[in-house]
Amino acid sequence: MGADARLAGELATAAGELLVRLRSDSGLSGKELGAAGDEQANDLLVSRVREERPDDAVLSEESADDRRRLAADRVWIIDPLDGTREFGMPDRADWAVHVALWHRGSGLVAGAVALPDLGVTYTTDQSSVEPVAGLLPARSSTTPRVVVSASRPQPLADPAAAAVDGEVVQLGSAGAKTMAVVRGEADVYVHSGGQYEWDSAAPIAVARAVGLWCSRVDGSPLEYNNADVYLPDLVVCRADLQEKVLDAIR
Repeated sequence: MGADARLAGELATAAGELLVRLRSDSGLSGKELGAAGDEQANDLLVSRVREERPDDAVLSEESADDRRRLAADRVWIIDPLDGTREFGMPDRADWAVHVALWHRGSGLVAGAVALPDLGVTYTTDQSSVEPVAGLLPARSSTTPRVVVSASRPQPLADPAAAAVDGEVVQLGSAGAKTMAVVRGEADVYVHSGGQYEWDSAAPIAVARAVGLWCSRVDGSPLEYNNADVYLPDLVVCRADLQEKVLDAIR
């Protein structure tokens, strides 16, 4: 699956570069900028997947759901612009591009998350990531960080933070929050309510590749390419914190 991971990285990076140019040059802002970004990034990603992998199916947030994907062996799960709200706000870096590949019988086998404002893309080709700052302020202590949605109340945040003697911090997109844990800027990401498969597929693929714990909030597996694409909750954390976090939020 190395070629698929490389393709995912190339596509996520290309869409991210398009979005950075659009943000800089279009003169748009707010919801208008977000809508243009969703459309243009989606057009790029879907057309490239169809060109590079014509036999594969596509599930994208910004395209009509082609139900033939349910019988397909390979399905690309795409979020062309995760964190549309943050993308439309100046000086926000917590938005992302998600590209993942689901394979029948194996689940998520390749994926990439681009953080275009930071000029970096993470893929499932990586087995580790050096700690780096940029999404969150540099740590001033060793206190664990539990990262949660900045726009949606998260009732599980306080129990998770208490379980690890940590603090709650907020970020925008699901991709940015997951990558904060991948990057070592945070230690736990919990979410309950209001997500779909495209919100988490690529971030989860990358997080798994670097050895993080990833599951539903009840500890059950995250599964993709379902008839109902609503996948509302997740936990991503350092493996050594898994039991404490899950016990606290169950």
